Amino acid sequence: MSQTSIQASTQPSQIVAFGPAASPAAVSASATPAATVPAAEAAPARRPPPPAAAAIDDDGSFEAFRALDRTRLALMAQATGGMSPAAMALAFLDWGMHLAASPGRIMELAWTASRRAARWSAQSAAAAIGRDPPPRIAAPADDTRFASEAWAEAPFSLYAQWFLMQQQLWHDLTHKVPGVAPHHQDVVAFTVRQWLDMMSPANIPFLNPDVIEKTRASSGTNLIHGFQNWAEDASRAVTGRPPVGTEAFVVGRDVAVTPGQVVFRNALIELIQYAPTTETVAAEPILIVPAWIMKYYILDLSPRNSLIRWLVERGHTVFCISWRNPGAEDRDLAFDDYRRLGVMAALDAVATIVPNRTIHAAGYCLGGTLAAIAAAAMARAGDARLASLTLLAAQMDFSEPGELALFIDHSQLNVLESMMWNRGYLSADQMAGAFQMLRTNDLVWSRLVHDYLMGERSRMNDLMAWNADSTRMPYRMHAEYLKRLYLDNELAAGRFMVEGHPAAIQNIRAPIFAVATERDHVAPWHSVYKIHYLSDTDVTFVLTSGGHNAGIVAEPDRPHRRYRLALKRAADCCISPDEWMAATATRSGSWWLAWANWLAAQSSGERVQPPAMGAPAKGYVPLVEAPGTYVHQR
Repeated sequence: MSQTSIQASTQPSQIVAFGPAASPAAVSASATPAATVPAAEAAPARRPPPPAAAAIDDDGSFEAFRALDRTRLALMAQATGGMSPAAMALAFLDWGMHLAASPGRIMELAWTASRRAARWSAQSAAAAIGRDPPPRIAAPADDTRFASEAWAEAPFSLYAQWFLMQQQLWHDLTHKVPGVAPHHQDVVAFTVRQWLDMMSPANIPFLNPDVIEKTRASSGTNLIHGFQNWAEDASRAVTGRPPVGTEAFVVGRDVAVTPGQVVFRNALIELIQYAPTTETVAAEPILIVPAWIMKYYILDLSPRNSLIRWLVERGHTVFCISWRNPGAEDRDLAFDDYRRLGVMAALDAVATIVPNRTIHAAGYCLGGTLAAIAAAAMARAGDARLASLTLLAAQMDFSEPGELALFIDHSQLNVLESMMWNRGYLSADQMAGAFQMLRTNDLVWSRLVHDYLMGERSRMNDLMAWNADSTRMPYRMHAEYLKRLYLDNELAAGRFMVEGHPAAIQNIRAPIFAVATERDHVAPWHSVYKIHYLSDTDVTFVLTSGGHNAGIVAEPDRPHRRYRLALKRAADCCISPDEWMAATATRSGSWWLAWANWLAAQSSGERVQPPAMGAPAKGYVPLVEAPGTYVHQR
């Protein structure tokens, strides 16, 4: 989930984000459980200011002024839904001024609008006299609001056509205006689209034929049930309870039930070692690094679709990190703390429990980005413990990160930092709202129609329940992540520093297996594909059907799954994503099977007795049964 990204609150206008920060003053964890991790490394020294300025700055005299600015922005964000008014104003001013200065473009748009209006008038006239209407505007392929047959009949077809005409008009108005900065164009277009989606006739009871028919057939009881559904949802939101239906997916009872033990714990992670189910196992263990934006069990949902259980049943020794849910006291956790106390501490534990073996590392979403950074730093230091690196919907180059980047600019980040500074973290509801903003038709308005107007309850599943079980993000880590990766793109530029040296992806020599999903709105596949341009090792790239979560949770017996797979060797020339897609054949089934075969090819092929649970003699004592304690933190 991955991963990571700017977020929004549960209100359609609230935007927020996620990223790294600085290290804690002192946190316990290290290569061995009994050791204590030293404080995080100091930031690189800066050029000293002139003596007079240093004397004033060093006494902290100005900190109160800075705190005043942060407090003002944090209070303002409560009224603006977490958005920066300055960023929005600049975007609309840029667009409006350039549109006003483009009379040719205005006349072109006016001519197009008049032709569309004439077509709608012809459709209205044809409907009035019972004749076949002229060709209609087709809704986008992923827009199912007007899919039912009732929308094909007048007058509802006219409502839908008028709305689709407005969509096209505003799309033309907000695009291809000469001189507008691309970022500002995208912000304006996105904002206008949110407003249009809200005004869709599908959301208005007396304009939606499906709602009208349901109301007639049920004598209005659907509206009563819908109001009851709304009242229950509102009550749960106010009291902080999870959505209706999540009670059927209890962690440790219904989901995250693969047997195992927590064999290591520090201030940031619990490391779970899963119990073997085969007499022998592959010699090389697998370490899974999930994203810390959500709970780890996206990869261990119900037994039927658990990737972890599937790996264990195929004879792999599997370890997985479960991240702690941080609070205000963790505000100074840094991105490098997640590398040291997370990935590196887990690798040290796995290498001790399964000694003298290389390790297959697999990271999902932000966890994949972090795993790649750790792998690059390890390669720079001559640490050869990794047999392979698997990246699941994980970005390395953030120059084209999709719609999450619409609200990541310096002004917006300033507001977000102030919000997080005030609380010490980014709250879970703010992050959940961001993903709703990206898919309002699917996650907001379709639910409004189904649950509140039709009076029916949307069926909860394990993936939806997991999605509601979100976590917080520490202030310093999140701000650092957004600035260094999204704004400055330091990782792709080779400027992301770890322990004083650049963590260059080009340094990784372990083979890479990268998975992207076709409909990913968090890590678009064209962006994930850029691992080809950054790495100097063999890359096996997979493009699978589905979205950011459902494309990864793709158990082999699920129907209608497909994927593309191709290997690029280090010496091969790079091609564009679209060229790659055109040249790569589609395969039926789940990419899990292809990954299992790839893991076998990167391994020694040796089968051994399953390792003991933990290594008590070396301090890695089983502490509690999986899924552990951190996953239950609220």
